[in-house]
Amino acid sequence: MSISSPLLPSTLRARAERLRALVADGVLVLPNAWDAGSAAVIASAGAAAIATTSGGVSWSLGRGDGQRLDRATAVEAARRVAAAVDLPVTVDAEGGYGPAPEDVAETVRALVGAGAAGVNLEDSAAPGGPLFTVDEQVGRLRAARSAAEAAGLPELLVNARTDVFLFGLGGLDDVLVRAEAYAAAGADGLFVPGLLDLDALAALCARSPLPVNAMAVSGGPGVAELAAAGVRRISVGTALAQFAYTAAHRAAAELLGPGTLTEPTGALGYGEVDALFRG
Repeated sequence: MSISSPLLPSTLRARAERLRALVADGVLVLPNAWDAGSAAVIASAGAAAIATTSGGVSWSLGRGDGQRLDRATAVEAARRVAAAVDLPVTVDAEGGYGPAPEDVAETVRALVGAGAAGVNLEDSAAPGGPLFTVDEQVGRLRAARSAAEAAGLPELLVNARTDVFLFGLGGLDDVLVRAEAYAAAGADGLFVPGLLDLDALAALCARSPLPVNAMAVSGGPGVAELAAAGVRRISVGTALAQFAYTAAHRAAAELLGPGTLTEPTGALGYGEVDALFRG
């Protein structure tokens, strides 16, 4: 089956293979984007690949985080990001926009069509929990793998996110049980947001059959520390979107208060930003 995508099938396959190589060959650092503009800015800063954040994407569309987007809206947002950069794009697909394996398969097919080289798929049935059972999530991951193959992109990188630590629903042994099952179902990576204890991360990385992705947070372990623990992929969730919205809030408050505009000191110039979208 051919890929209905803004990218040539060969280009998309090359991007997916590049994304795989970046994890296999070192530590991939992903400052998460939330729209086409942020993706272009992050690419210009030297990123090797782009990851989206569902929370940031939702905010940019006037929605709250937590699986509140519908599939069509999320896919269109992903399409704009993939079209804005010449890099592999891995898309935060939340819970797959539906609980059933068939829902996940439809989401993956659509995201491949939008130009995604990878996807994140979480095992939360709802924000805060509960989690899908191991068997349920295995079925969903198998559906994702099969859908990617049917869409002509067997190279799609499927990063399986488990929210065991994020929502305090278990411990390291529970994560390892899921890691083993998710690997057997065809996942390519394991994302464990909420786990930042370096000793626990090192233990997980040593025992996981999948490369481990951790989410760095302000004030937590840095890239070098996470890499030393064995983490192979590091992302930041909504952090950059929060920083950007904070900068806009502060500048607006200054303009509306004392009437000055000193807050954006050091900001990218108009020409610098505009040049990112000329081509």
